[in-house]
Amino acid sequence: MSEIDILVAGGGLAGLTAGLQAARLGRRCTVFTGHVPGGLLLSIESVQGLPGHADGIAGYDLCPMTQEQAMDAGAQCIAGEVVSLAPGDGCWRIEASEGPHRARSVILASGCHLKTLGIPGEERLRGKGVSHCASCDAPLLRNRTVAVIGSGDAACQEALTLAAHAAQVHLLHLGAALRAQDRWQRRIKTQRNVVLHPNSLVDEIVGEQAVRALRVRDAVDGTAAELFVDAVFIYVGLAPNTRFLGDLLPLDAEGRLPADGSLRCARRGLFAAGSVRAGSCGQAVGAASDGVRAAFAAHRFLDDGAWPG
Repeated sequence: MSEIDILVAGGGLAGLTAGLQAARLGRRCTVFTGHVPGGLLLSIESVQGLPGHADGIAGYDLCPMTQEQAMDAGAQCIAGEVVSLAPGDGCWRIEASEGPHRARSVILASGCHLKTLGIPGEERLRGKGVSHCASCDAPLLRNRTVAVIGSGDAACQEALTLAAHAAQVHLLHLGAALRAQDRWQRRIKTQRNVVLHPNSLVDEIVGEQAVRALRVRDAVDGTAAELFVDAVFIYVGLAPNTRFLGDLLPLDAEGRLPADGSLRCARRGLFAAGSVRAGSCGQAVGAASDGVRAAFAAHRFLDDGAWPG
């Protein structure tokens, strides 16, 4: 079994950028991209804030382009997942979905997954009107009535994507105000077919073979109502993908990986990048920056072996 210089666990923008930079630095690098490279960005119609893309770029374009760059630079990309890590003799032993590996350093860029509501009907009607990808399903919902649950940037962006196709979009959020950036809030408030529902708790998704309605309760006065919709899109936050680490590393209160200014984790040779890292800004440009920084940090570690403590 050959020993990898830098193994990257994760195929989102942070992981792919780390693989690209590590390969450009001349390191033997393998990126485990997951079964579908790109992570959550694949469902984003317009990734904003990246230099050179003033009008945004679709996540499903950005991620394959970045993977192709990484492979052209010499990184090996494997469509599999890291299952576990354990310290070995001067290296890390990695169990992956396609077999074991050894690496001198590991960049943990496993990203996050979308949280669920945990309410009746949600799991049973997944793929039957319950969705997390507006850009995938919006063209199928022309002139229909849909709901989006959430109050952040993702919820507002996806509501706008749906508004270009659906007759009406109901945007339900728990607090009195949206939490999204001002620019998204301004666009939402000028979109005539988006209806805001503040202080709204969704108790159940109703339907037999497909979504028919939502049972909604006012969080202030407890008034219950039924909202008839043809589909519902859920964007209520992110949960980090750290289960595969077991108790190998400490996590913060949100389940993310603490790292120092050089993105070094609590164990020698482990680095964190992207949204799985505690303190991440949660933006695509930040993920790409983390990937570059982690690759340079791992490169320096392999050169001098320096590690705090």
